[in-house]
Amino acid sequence: MTRTLRGAIALAGATALCLGAVATSGADQPDAEARQDVKIGLLLPESKTTRYEKFDRPYIEAKIKELAPDAQIDYYNAAESATTQQQQVNTALAKGDKVLILDAVDAKSIQSSVQKAHDAGVKVVAYDRLAQGPVDSYVSYDNRKVGELQGQALLDALGDKAGSGVIVMHNGSPTDPNAAEFKAGAHSVLDGKVEIGKEYDTPNWDPNNANQQMSGAISALGKDKIVGVYSANDGLAAGIATALKAAGINVPLTGQDAQLDAIQRILLGTQTITVMKPYKPEADIAAQMAVDFAEGKPLPSDLVPTTVTSGSGQKVPANLLTPVVVDKTNIKDTVVKDGLYTVEEICTPTYAAACKEAGLQ
Repeated sequence: MTRTLRGAIALAGATALCLGAVATSGADQPDAEARQDVKIGLLLPESKTTRYEKFDRPYIEAKIKELAPDAQIDYYNAAESATTQQQQVNTALAKGDKVLILDAVDAKSIQSSVQKAHDAGVKVVAYDRLAQGPVDSYVSYDNRKVGELQGQALLDALGDKAGSGVIVMHNGSPTDPNAAEFKAGAHSVLDGKVEIGKEYDTPNWDPNNANQQMSGAISALGKDKIVGVYSANDGLAAGIATALKAAGINVPLTGQDAQLDAIQRILLGTQTITVMKPYKPEADIAAQMAVDFAEGKPLPSDLVPTTVTSGSGQKVPANLLTPVVVDKTNIKDTVVKDGLYTVEEICTPTYAAACKEAGLQ
């Protein structure tokens, strides 16, 4: 055998060994490659409601990082603008995000953006609000049940006064599909048992608009005629409570989201209840869905135990969690126990006496 031939055989053998080593190395680390390709866009609708920046965003981001430490997370807040959110979807797609966690400003107008993502092979997890279009999964709370709980709490608080006057209803933003569910649930409990003097939708869940609407209702109906107020969330309740106080009225008032200011109003007696939808379970489920999609895994049945029908008629795999009513008697066993707020955060000097009365201090 010539020296040249021996050299060629040796080179071929070395090359084969190198290729084998590369192949073995790649075969041993498929999960690492998958993790490196976890690119997720998180699109939240607004920041006037304190939950999104204080709870939803950090919980979702933390869970994604726990599941996929090398994940890329691109965050966007639409500041209540449907147009801005559409542009943000375009940006997320241009960045190469493989999955979008989307809490829609406007469930209808975002449909074309959802379709665009779908056409690009990008999965969409509808978060808290069910966007129209070909979304791939949905996590939220049973929103009709939220309205039923609010309506029943208002009736319970009214007691014998239910038939002695009228209530005012503030149903939230007409572009939010959840608002329609809250409204339907509340009406299913209240209709035929109370007289509704005024009823409002409040675009963008704006507390200032709710304040103006409530002031207008008081002027139109007369302050002695109003016996209770249905508010779909705590942001609206803040504006409503200010209008009621200015008119010298203190009547049962509902809410939702367990905002800190709402818990403090409940302690003072200027709000009756809020409906708590624990943020962490919802955020964790959304993160798990997104990471599974990004890694090319099917969603397990326990992650999507049911289906819902979107406004565009699509059946969507879903996980609907159970809401909880919070009143003065169970603050410690709900928002404090769940880690939403500490007693110290709730019981500032202004609320110290009320906290002591409620057994928080």
